[in-house]
Amino acid sequence: MTGQTLSLMGLALIGVLALIGLSARVLQLGGWRPAAKTGRTLIVRETIALDPRRRLHLVQCADRQVILLTGGGQDLVVGWVPDA
Repeated sequence: MTGQTLSLMGLALIGVLALIGLSARVLQLGGWRPAAKTGRTLIVRETIALDPRRRLHLVQCADRQVILLTGGGQDLVVGWVPDA
């Protein structure tokens, strides 16, 4: 390979990496996010992994929040979060 071929390959690689970086930046900034649905009544607010199988979920249902334990022998409602 000649030096000219290697430099052309290097420039092509830099161009492809620049396009990948630009695409990642656009996706991260929300340029391609679908429009948010309005009127949702069930939203998963947060999830914490307790171990490889079990997780705690904070779920909002309308204007109330509940904590759920999933992944064990059976799923369990831990309790409702009191209004602040």
